[in-house]
Formats: sequence, C-alpha cells, structure tokens
Amino acid sequence: METNKSVSETIIRVRYQETDQMGVVYHTNYMVWFEVARTDFVRDIGLSYRDMEKLGVLLPVIEVNCVFRSPARYDDEIIIKTYVKELSGSKVIFEYEVLRKEDNKLLATGFSKHLWVNREMKRINLAHVLPDIYERLLQYAPNEEA
Repeated sequence: METNKSVSETIIRVRYQETDQMGVVYHTNYMVWFEVARTDFVRDIGLSYRDMEKLGVLLPVIEVNCVFRSPARYDDEIIIKTYVKELSGSKVIFEYEVLRKEDNKLLATGFSKHLWVNREMKRINLAHVLPDIYERLLQYAPNEEA
C-alpha cells in the first residue's frame, strides 16, 4: 500500500451487536465497515455516491476479501484506512487496513473490487462517461512509477 497517494481514515466503535458468542466482532461486519470506509473515502475526496448515482453511474461490488489477523472486541475503537489500489476506466479496487486505535494493532486487511456500470448494469468506461470524476479519482490512485 506504500505506493498510494492518499488514504482516508474512518473511526468506528465496536457495538455489542457486532460481536459473536466468543466476544469478538463477527466476520461479516468487516464487509459493512469496508462499505462505510469506502463511502467516507469518496466523500473525503469531494465526491458523493449519491451524486454519481444521479448522473447514472453505479459502482457494484464484484469481489471482496478480508484476512483476519487479530480479533476486534466490543467497545474497541477501530480505524479503517482506505486506499485506491487500482483504478481504470472500467473498474476500481479499494484496499483496507483495520487497526485498533488504542495500540495501532493490525486486525484485518482486505479489498473490494468494483465495476463502473450504468443504470442498466452495463459496464461503462468512467474515463469517457465522466472524465472529471475519473481524473479526480486518478489523483488518489497508486503511482505506477514508484
């Protein structure tokens, strides 16, 4: 993740309902946290999912992955760092690091892959359909020369 130009940080506090019988965060909650962090990332760079959708551009998830390294527990404050790992006119991949705020311990890593599509769910090339949005996102993509 070192080659990325920008990171967004989202802080959440683990709610009791997010934990399982073992007292740790249930694994599916990480996918929800990724979505919250991804939405924050887009907002942080001056865009909005709502505005893109009004323009007819959608961003469905086609793949998601999470590697669990250490458990998060009830009432932990969690930092989710979000990066653009890869960007092209037809897709974007976001990468995530989940850390416990108290000790900066890495709890999980993951990614989500998305396609740019129109309202009919047909793939589009964002660079051609909304070049201004594509150019803005490109500023936060990894530096390929690094």
